[in-house]
Amino acid sequence: MQAIVITYLPWLLSALTAWMTILAGDKNRNAWAVGIVNQGLWLVWIVASQSWGFLPLNLVLWIVYTRNHWEWRRP
Repeated sequence: MQAIVITYLPWLLSALTAWMTILAGDKNRNAWAVGIVNQGLWLVWIVASQSWGFLPLNLVLWIVYTRNHWEWRRP
């Protein structure tokens, strides 16, 4: 299972990142929710692949996407 996650999850991560970026460009507030879900999947990949160098970026993006989602929900 670990090999499958390491091999195939990046394809989904890439698709979600592209979709989130398009949504953000369209000023769609759901972009940040997609980004938060994507960071959860990134965390799965980081742990499965033991790519610990991505962990600080993952943590920062959790914070940024959560902040942006909160800010964009306000009128």
